[in-house]
Amino acid sequence: MSPLNPSLAVETQIPSNADASAEPITPEGRDLYDKLWALARNLWWSWHPECDHLFRDIDPIRWRQLDHNPIALLREFSPARLALRANELVLHSRINYAHRRMQEYLTSTNTWASSAAGLLGAQPVAYFSAEFGIHESIPIYSGGLGVLAGDHIKSASGLGVPLVAVGLYYSHGYFRQYLDEEGYQREDYLETRIDNLPIEPAVGTDGAPITVTIATRDGELRAKVWLMHVGRVKLYLLDCNVEENKPEDRELTSRLYGGDVRTRIRQELVLGVGGVRALQAAGIRPAVYHLNEGHSAFGPLEVIRQLMHDHGRSFEDAAREAARCTLFTTHTPVPAGHDRFSPELVEEHLGPLRDALGVDQRTLLGLGRVDPDDISEPFCMTVIGMKLSRYTNAVSNLHGVISRRMWATLWPTRSEDEVPIGHITNGVHVPTWLAGQMAQLFDKHFPAGWKSRMASPEIWQAINTVDPGELWETHNALKNLLLSFVRRRVSRQCRRRGESDAMIEAARNVLDPQALTIGFGRRFATYKRANLVFNELERIGELLSDSDRPVQLIYAGKAHPKDEPGKRFIQEIANLRHDPAFAGRIAFVEDYDINVGRHLVQGVDVWLNNPRRPLEASGTSGQKVVLNGGLNCSILDGWWAEAYNGSNGFAIGDGRSHTDDAITDARDALALYETLEHQVIPIFYDRDSDGLPRRWIKMMMNSLSTLAWRFSSHRMVADYTTQGYIPAAGGVSCEMRVH
Repeated sequence: MSPLNPSLAVETQIPSNADASAEPITPEGRDLYDKLWALARNLWWSWHPECDHLFRDIDPIRWRQLDHNPIALLREFSPARLALRANELVLHSRINYAHRRMQEYLTSTNTWASSAAGLLGAQPVAYFSAEFGIHESIPIYSGGLGVLAGDHIKSASGLGVPLVAVGLYYSHGYFRQYLDEEGYQREDYLETRIDNLPIEPAVGTDGAPITVTIATRDGELRAKVWLMHVGRVKLYLLDCNVEENKPEDRELTSRLYGGDVRTRIRQELVLGVGGVRALQAAGIRPAVYHLNEGHSAFGPLEVIRQLMHDHGRSFEDAAREAARCTLFTTHTPVPAGHDRFSPELVEEHLGPLRDALGVDQRTLLGLGRVDPDDISEPFCMTVIGMKLSRYTNAVSNLHGVISRRMWATLWPTRSEDEVPIGHITNGVHVPTWLAGQMAQLFDKHFPAGWKSRMASPEIWQAINTVDPGELWETHNALKNLLLSFVRRRVSRQCRRRGESDAMIEAARNVLDPQALTIGFGRRFATYKRANLVFNELERIGELLSDSDRPVQLIYAGKAHPKDEPGKRFIQEIANLRHDPAFAGRIAFVEDYDINVGRHLVQGVDVWLNNPRRPLEASGTSGQKVVLNGGLNCSILDGWWAEAYNGSNGFAIGDGRSHTDDAITDARDALALYETLEHQVIPIFYDRDSDGLPRRWIKMMMNSLSTLAWRFSSHRMVADYTTQGYIPAAGGVSCEMRVH
């Protein structure tokens, strides 16, 4: 296999399914072939549109069919055939330019972190997450947590923060969703071909492929380790599909969030303990461990064991040392979102590690209990994550308030305000989610080099110098791209279900480019209330069918396979297309993923978000909409509670909720209708003599100028670095404490 690091020499073999009988390749053709493979093997390409367009132009039809996977695409071309295609399309300069840009990026030492976080250069940050959403062609994510982790490591790469990432390799990923004839969600699990991924075996300091072994009471678990390059960041993925494992354990990491509670604890054992051991085998000695949610919270136990073994520390001393260099990020105020295990499961899987730590069962179980002496309390991964870290954060200001209240009993001698849980509000990776057309507009009007300063508020003030008509035209171009995408997808859905020619033709013409288009895309958990807008069907039906000021809705999202109420929400919404009051005005796009999400956030007029407050910890989809000129209409929860200023979008309700959920839902539905009827719709359709919605465009500009810089993942990662990573690594030059 060719090396995946583009900075190394590439010696590509012709794939077995390529045309090996083609004419001999010229040195120039071979050079172009190797450079394309080098680009494909580092996911840097995925947030650079010129690379995306380059691969697409080689074969547009196959590019779409292959889920925008450059490895799978290039495997279909021999060097000679690709050279011929490059000649036909005159791709030589584009290939050379893209490859040169990537090399300059990978080798540059002039980054934000080179001066702001130089201490981490000797010992990097180790970032652990159960999923990473980097690109739709890498199906090792399910939703928001994974996409956030993907954006985090992309921004770490862009800022030059020395960081390695650790996750699990899921050969079947998360499920592919389709709706049956009754509108009910069905799930398919498809195996990903490893040779179609930009991945290679990770090797240790001895040059041999890394394999980690974890002892449990009922035998050993083994995992091999893969390496993926995401810009400057190395992503290590553990995979239990090895011959030495028992048959059931070979399937352990095949599915994301699949299986029962025993599968979950074994996956988390591999991620946490196995991940720390994998880094050690690779010769990496992190200065800081960042646990993104509780799934990896067993990791600090292995760090403690290594400190005891290598330096002769006592358990208590090693635990303090491990906690001092550990950050823990909690992502949910929903109780079901915190993994809990029985004492028996913990002993079965942590018993040998507990023996090595020299502690009894009560001590180990106490680390995962709010009250260590309560033998009826299950072991909670969030609790051990907080107890074995000195830096804990929520993911928005409001979530910080809720988390301090939720976990105050862990610090019984402190008042709620003194609970040591801070917050760093989530952000999104601007180059990934910004549409190409909008980026061109910004390039034209923003200061030179603005992308390297995207977290600076001054940069985004330049949006106010853009001609309103130009901004509106750009937005409408993106909206038309979205509608074309939706029509293509829903007509394909109709064909798969065997529906009539008339239904398929109607799907090809669904939605109106001139109508106010509202998007809703997220996991269909019941607390997110996807069906809230349909609380009064007649009332919303009148809004959608208004011939003068029509409204239309686009939905996408998956329910967990075991979440029957969530599946019923999907069925309820998807089947509204059969109701004459909603026909042509509502569409449900199956199989929500990064690709579907990208189209939605880049093209909608309004992004609807109406969770039951305060259960939305942060949310990031609405932040992606901001970048592309869309406006948010949201409950004052998560990030929107600290973002809304009265002129940069729309608020549903007043930020208060009742103790009775039914009353809260009724009130919020009423507030949603009033916001749509008295604010959103009138402002959108208030046009001047040129046909421009001037007030609406002004809100678009206010949204971009006040929110785009604040809610970028560059700002987020810079906050983690200065407020967490550097202090945890002992790099703060001055800290005075008052006694």
